[in-house]
Amino acid sequence: MSSLKQKRRDFGGSCFGLLIISASGPTLGGDWGNTMSSLSRELVFLILQFLDEEKFKETVHKLEQESGFYFNMKYFEDEVHNGNWDNVERYLSGFTKVDDNRYSMKIFFEIRKQKYLEALDKHDRSKAVEILVKDLKVFASFNEELFKEITQLLTLENFRENEQLSKYGDTKSARTIMLVELKKLIEANPLFRDKLQFPNLKSSRLRTLINQSLNWQHQLCKNPRPNPDIKTLFVDHSCGQPNGALAPSPVNNSLLGSMPKAGGFPPLGAHGPFQPAPAPVPMPLAGWMSNPSAVTHPAVSGGAIGLNAPTNPVAILKHPRTPPTANPGIEYASADSDHVSKRTRPIGISDEVNLPVNILPVSYPQSHNQATYTLEDLPKTVARTLSQGSNPMSMDFHPVQQTILLVGTNVGDIALWDVGTRERLILKNFKVWELGSCSMSLQASLVKDPAVSVNRIIWSPDGSLFGVAYSRHIVQIYSYHGGDDIRQHLEIEAHVGGVNDIAFAHPSKQLSVITCGDDKTIKVWDATSGTKQYTFEGHEAPVYSVCPHHKENIQAFIFSTALDGKIKAWLYDNLGSRVDYDAPGHWCTTMAYSADGSRLFSCGTSKEGETFIVEWNESEGAVKRTYQGFRKRSLGVVQFDTTRNRFLAAGDEFLIKFWDMDNTNILTTVDADGGLPASPRIRFNKEGTLLAISTHDNGIKILANTDGLRLLRTLENRSFDASRTVSETVTKPVINPLSAAASAATSSGIITPPMAIAGMNGDSRNLVDAKPRITDESMDKSKIWKLTEVNEPTQCRSLRLVDNLRTSKISRLIYTNSGIAILALASNAIHLLWKWPRNERNSSGKATASVAPQLWQPPSGILMTNEITDTNPEEAVHCFALSKNDSYVMSASGGKISLFNMMTFKTMTTFMAPPPAATFLAFHPQDNNIIAIGMEDSTIQIYNVRVDEVKSKLRGHSKRITGLAFSNVLNVLVSSGADAQLCVWGTDGWEKHRNRFLQIPPGRTPAAISDTRVQFHQDQIHFLAVHETQIALYETTKLECVKQWAPREGSAPISHATFSCDSQLIYASFLDATICVFNATNFRLRCRILPAAYLPASVSTTLYPLVIAAHPSEPNQFALGLTDGGVHVLEPLESEGKWGVNPPTDNGSASSISAPLPTGASNSDQPQR
Repeated sequence: MSSLKQKRRDFGGSCFGLLIISASGPTLGGDWGNTMSSLSRELVFLILQFLDEEKFKETVHKLEQESGFYFNMKYFEDEVHNGNWDNVERYLSGFTKVDDNRYSMKIFFEIRKQKYLEALDKHDRSKAVEILVKDLKVFASFNEELFKEITQLLTLENFRENEQLSKYGDTKSARTIMLVELKKLIEANPLFRDKLQFPNLKSSRLRTLINQSLNWQHQLCKNPRPNPDIKTLFVDHSCGQPNGALAPSPVNNSLLGSMPKAGGFPPLGAHGPFQPAPAPVPMPLAGWMSNPSAVTHPAVSGGAIGLNAPTNPVAILKHPRTPPTANPGIEYASADSDHVSKRTRPIGISDEVNLPVNILPVSYPQSHNQATYTLEDLPKTVARTLSQGSNPMSMDFHPVQQTILLVGTNVGDIALWDVGTRERLILKNFKVWELGSCSMSLQASLVKDPAVSVNRIIWSPDGSLFGVAYSRHIVQIYSYHGGDDIRQHLEIEAHVGGVNDIAFAHPSKQLSVITCGDDKTIKVWDATSGTKQYTFEGHEAPVYSVCPHHKENIQAFIFSTALDGKIKAWLYDNLGSRVDYDAPGHWCTTMAYSADGSRLFSCGTSKEGETFIVEWNESEGAVKRTYQGFRKRSLGVVQFDTTRNRFLAAGDEFLIKFWDMDNTNILTTVDADGGLPASPRIRFNKEGTLLAISTHDNGIKILANTDGLRLLRTLENRSFDASRTVSETVTKPVINPLSAAASAATSSGIITPPMAIAGMNGDSRNLVDAKPRITDESMDKSKIWKLTEVNEPTQCRSLRLVDNLRTSKISRLIYTNSGIAILALASNAIHLLWKWPRNERNSSGKATASVAPQLWQPPSGILMTNEITDTNPEEAVHCFALSKNDSYVMSASGGKISLFNMMTFKTMTTFMAPPPAATFLAFHPQDNNIIAIGMEDSTIQIYNVRVDEVKSKLRGHSKRITGLAFSNVLNVLVSSGADAQLCVWGTDGWEKHRNRFLQIPPGRTPAAISDTRVQFHQDQIHFLAVHETQIALYETTKLECVKQWAPREGSAPISHATFSCDSQLIYASFLDATICVFNATNFRLRCRILPAAYLPASVSTTLYPLVIAAHPSEPNQFALGLTDGGVHVLEPLESEGKWGVNPPTDNGSASSISAPLPTGASNSDQPQR
């Protein structure tokens, strides 16, 4: 029997070259498209978009098929995966017929053959015969032998007995494998040319054109009236008589305006079918694809880096693109929904990366006859995972202390880690030490845009100094004295523009610092005095890297590389460059010697993304060998390193790749348990036992070999023994668990130290952290102010609201804007609404702790219940937002967002199905139709309810959004995330203005994912940031921390906090159920409410408030939502009228909220984890 596999190859090959078939008539996708005008064709696309936005799915695909203008690959894939073979062939018929060409014939053959095999697999012989006769027999005239062999499969009990079909798996995998072949055939078929890409249209383009037409008609009216009421599109618009009654403008209607039918609110631009991404190709498919395409199906945008991004390419080169957390193929470019992605982002992060269809780690055979090292000597085991908090751009291990790691990040931070003990010894934010001595151009540059990145950080040869090259003009040199003791040594304004690299060298007996930069120069500086020794000029493009070297009996020299691909060499004189080579790739190249200085290597990435690692023959200036194993287009500038005079390593394709220096084939790859960016940063320690690599979530992984693991265990044990000894010899103070949350608040709780340690400006360590604060209670007791404590029910008014629905914990809580009701959202996705009656005891009808409210339900008895996913609703993130007139509530509990009518409890619509799920909602203060929606995938979607459109998608956080707040004075939106980061966005163009990470107080270790909430002060200029470790007040325009308060170490974390309605107080709840009331102007504690004041004595010790809400018009009233599902309203006694009294002021005067942060106070851009 001849080979079925061979017959299939013949069928798709030479026999088709002999076929010349003329179709009996034009297909819908052929001649009709040629006769229709281009405008008519474009109208079809607009109708397709409109139908898709209105959820007419079947009609969309019917029009696609009948017009033949757009082949929806995503729909085709879904139908094939689902085995809807009739629909598959019907859809194909709009674009081609069986006998149109050899590609078309092969497409139909593969589909029908798969249908035939599935019938055989189900032992449905009659169905198989029917398919053979009706569908497959048409191919017999072209390859009769193949048809006979297919027929013979009917005689087998299991067609897998045929040798060529023995590897046929299950139906699902077979369809997936077939789809790969079909997609290649469709893309190669000339009849599908220009039909696989949907035009890039703004959302609701057809609606926009109709609106423009109506506006034009209105302008032509004889008596144009304001706010016209347009009720039909069937006839031209004309205004009525001028004396007629005026109808309200649709734009000014209530929240919904002209809302489409329920369920018709798709997140436009994100889930439409017109630009689908390919289904990921499963692992077994690798053998079926000799050269799998790395190009995604219709177009993920690869737009510009940013409107405000540096025009200098070096700033881009140093910051490779990293992939987004979600598959980028799901989000599609449109002028509205994605324009924010083209604006400034934190340097080094981009969402516009085309991921390959299939990425598989590859191992190549290797043979080297030297047995000095084996694969086991490579550090491949993940031994440590460190959370840096911002994207590491450069790392370097100490040359002597093998576990001390320097890190520089994309926001200008530098950190010093002891990877043995997992301790971050130092975190310093970027700060110019002597701004007044800097050039005016640098000062102006920093004022215009303060964003600064570390381009390179490196130790001196003996580890006594380290240098930092920044993306703005300067280098800073620190001296290192062991442990966490670093001191400012030199600050040099080295170059005009960015400083792209820094190195240390000994050209003479004195240590020198070598820098290069955007100004096309290389400069040499005395490392002791900072005096400039040499300036090397000759490059015609920004200089990207330097590599100094010294060989015995040869004068010291420096290699330099520039962005035009030129490599030059310089002696320490002023006679110009000695050599001029071309680097492979002609763009970003770094050079490095082996540890013994005998071999020279370079790693370069071209503008097109091709990467080359080569070894150089120094004497001839020629490439000696080129190492293999890179994908054709790397997703960023690849970084490499050498170790042990034997191995090379590079970060590429979300992997770490290793080579033996003597073998051009790749040795092995490591994925470090996943989580790596496309082109991770890497650095070996001197002995090659440890390898630091950057991760996608702003962290660092430390890989170790056997020796490295032994070293880390030794240091970890020493650290444990030392800490145990200390803990046994130090007497710890006894802390009352109920009052611990606020026991330090009277004088020591506010983190605003007066002075930083001398010479340590910008360091997060300060006098408060350096030594314990001792309070002398004997000092002037006459002036001691007494804190008001409420510890009994008789000392306040407390009311637990009646709830007969047996709800679980309260996740969200809010007073209505009118102040007459409280709305709660429980973790079982049910809403609870309590309304206060207006009567003799409560003449205002507003919420009060003196009168019990009614748990209100409409006559229908229905509940407002959110849609939930299949997962446990208790684990979902719950969120809601109330419209200004209290008429509507927008809410979500892990599923779709629901819009409820607050009067009837009816669900008016649902939209935005996960993933990603909504995690925070906020109405625009000036337009109820605009909603900011924080998402689980860390994005923020600006959604217009009335026109059903995602206006913008904001990207800047790395974890889910946990807080949103608008300022209608500054026209900004402040966002906070589980990454402990704050971002400020302009509401005019939705561009990002600033971002900053919370400064985690010393001694506090927050949870891996910890919510941060934000709320604007009444002045709309300052806002409150709430985190489990602190409450902090920020000035919005500069995003500077004005005040910060943190619980004492060892006390209960904060669960929630909020301003009072007049912003004079801050109510904060803690995990030990304590409530603290602070003076908002100076963050001094004025009253502490213990759990016994509002909770029965018999309750569980795990009961505490999850949320706290302030009354909208009564500044001394607040409500608590508890973990047992209870809601409590608290007020001070009527005889008191307020919570406590003002605490004493510092230095005799009250602190203003607009006061600047004191020198040395916590003001870090980065979280301490």
